[in-house]
Amino acid sequence: MSIELTKGSTSAPQDNPTPNKKKSTVKDVLTVALILSLLGTWGYIIWDKNKTREIIQEKDSTISSTSAQRDELQKELADATIRFDVIKTSNAKKDSAITAKDKEIQNKQVRIRQLLSKINATQTELTEAKNLIADLNNDIEGYKKQIAVLEGKNTVLTEENKDLSHQRDKLKKDYDSSVEKIKDRENTINIGSTLHVSNFNIAGLNIKNNGSVKETSNAKKVDKLRVSFDLDENMITPSGMKELFIIITDPEGKVAAQADQGSGKFATREGEVKQYTQQLNINYTQNKRQTVSFDWKGSSKYSIGTYKIEVYNNGFKVGEAMRPLKKGGIFG
Repeated sequence: MSIELTKGSTSAPQDNPTPNKKKSTVKDVLTVALILSLLGTWGYIIWDKNKTREIIQEKDSTISSTSAQRDELQKELADATIRFDVIKTSNAKKDSAITAKDKEIQNKQVRIRQLLSKINATQTELTEAKNLIADLNNDIEGYKKQIAVLEGKNTVLTEENKDLSHQRDKLKKDYDSSVEKIKDRENTINIGSTLHVSNFNIAGLNIKNNGSVKETSNAKKVDKLRVSFDLDENMITPSGMKELFIIITDPEGKVAAQADQGSGKFATREGEVKQYTQQLNINYTQNKRQTVSFDWKGSSKYSIGTYKIEVYNNGFKVGEAMRPLKKGGIFG
């Protein structure tokens, strides 16, 4: 007897993937993608931290380099300023040679200090300061040569500067072992602190009956002399009271002196005793330019001719100027 299979009968099972297997594959792919993403993120974080560290190190290095450069430039400026003050003082031992170069050098010093006073100075500003210091050193050398030409002692000054430099270096090395050398060094500093005078102005004043004052060069009409001048900046000179001795010499060569107006005598560094017309006590501020002004009324009428005014400080003559008084006109 035969048996026929109908269309609805069950056939043999086939190898089709199950839903659970498909889910497992998707999960594996997502896991791998997540791991790769985390590795990429960690890699970026590590790279970014290293880059940030490099930037910080570069900034620290730049700040350190800039600070060191600024400190070095400040030292160079201080050295140049001291040399300039010593040169001016050396010139003041005889007569003050006041030149237009003074103002140019002082203006450069002011600009350099402005640049170096900035805590966050840029490289451009430091470069400008460095170039100005180089110019300043050239100006100081030119100023030194100009003084040598004016006094005709270029060779002597060059030798003296060499000797002073040698003595200074030697004094620093032997400071702890020689009391005498310490005294020499203190004396050198004392000389360098001598004040320097510039911008002299001398005026003859006529005082009217109504109290008004008029400037005049007519000897007959002069009632008193008004003298003014500037004390230049000096970073060596400490702040405090400074003595200035004023000598006024009339056209006959006689020193104008009156005891009731403070006249007296003083000794120069060379040991010469001089009579002075008036003593001024000035409250000086270190490294600041100050204007000094005073009036002198003689005991008698002023003479026709040239009056000479000299200023002494620290035993040195630090300034000198002339003022001629003339004979009046027909009605003078």
